[in-house]
Amino acid sequence: MHFMSAAYRILQEALPIILMVALIPFVRNDYYLAALFIAITAVAFLVEYRRKDLMLFLIGSLIFSLGEALFITTDIETFKRTSLFGIMPIWLPILWGYIFVALRRAVVVLDSAL
Repeated sequence: MHFMSAAYRILQEALPIILMVALIPFVRNDYYLAALFIAITAVAFLVEYRRKDLMLFLIGSLIFSLGEALFITTDIETFKRTSLFGIMPIWLPILWGYIFVALRRAVVVLDSAL
C-alpha cells in the first residue's frame, strides 16, 4: 500500500473521532451528546464493519473508562461534566471505545503499508 493511500485510510478512520470531539463544546447536554456519539459510531460501523469491531469497542470503552476513573481518583485529571457516576461525562466511554476501534484499524493499515 502506498504511503499516501495509507495516510488517507487512517484519516478516514479518524473522521468520526474528529466529528465527536468537535461536537463537545456545542452540545452541552451530556445525554444528547452520548446519543449523538452512539449514532456516529453506528453510522461508522454501517459504512464499514469489520469482524470484532463491536468487541473492540466494548473492550476499549471499559479499559479506557477504568483508566480515566483511576486518573480522576488520583487527582491527575478532573472533569467539569460528571454525568457518569459523578466523575466523568457519560459520552467519554463511547468516544474511547471508537478511538480503540480506529487505532486497531490504523495499525492494520500501517502494517500493510510498511
